[in-house]
Amino acid sequence: MAWIRYLAYFITIAFVTWALTQLELSSPGSLKLHVMMNETDVYGTSEFSPIEIIQAIILGVCGVIMGWVAKYCPSQRPLAFPLGGLALAFLIRELDYFLDRYVIDNLWQVLVALAGSLVIAYTYRHRRRLRIALARLWPSPGLTLLFAGAVILFAFVRLVGHEPLWMSILGDNYLRVTKLAIEEFIELIGYFLWMIGTIEYAFQARAIAYREPQPAARRRRDKRRHDAEGRF
Repeated sequence: MAWIRYLAYFITIAFVTWALTQLELSSPGSLKLHVMMNETDVYGTSEFSPIEIIQAIILGVCGVIMGWVAKYCPSQRPLAFPLGGLALAFLIRELDYFLDRYVIDNLWQVLVALAGSLVIAYTYRHRRRLRIALARLWPSPGLTLLFAGAVILFAFVRLVGHEPLWMSILGDNYLRVTKLAIEEFIELIGYFLWMIGTIEYAFQARAIAYREPQPAARRRRDKRRHDAEGRF
């Protein structure tokens, strides 16, 4: 039942958030939001933080779920594929530090551009089927939550996590770790919403697949055949 799932979402988010905050309170610095890699490092990094690791896991889960929808719910494949591609692009972006440091510098930019190009090309080529897929499930609680997560990740966190804003607010008391903590926790709730939206979308896509709806082309063909038979 839906209410049980939403209760589980609430408990999971509350528990993970509580665990992260208690980890930092019990052992200051455990969240690793401002790690200096060497003596010449000016900015530090938060890539080794448990928060960043959880974000990457969430994106991986979202990508796997969208892959499942694309494979087993053919009518939703035109929508699941680009959404899965976005999750992949996000995951690559979250791993940019490791790709640059341990593989090839700026590799993540190439991979994001490649994933984005494939998503755009696929979406354009299947734009008509994409409209049909949207029409099959709209209004959709899953897509609404995906949209809410996207607003937080693309707009809200970029503006609220802007470093000059916190430098202006805190003045001489500014510490970069403060800005990083706020930014990462906001991103985390955005990714949580994205994951919940993905799960709900998968449930809705599965329900549509089990109903076995007739494709729009087949419905039009049957209608033309029926109209033609009616003339005689």
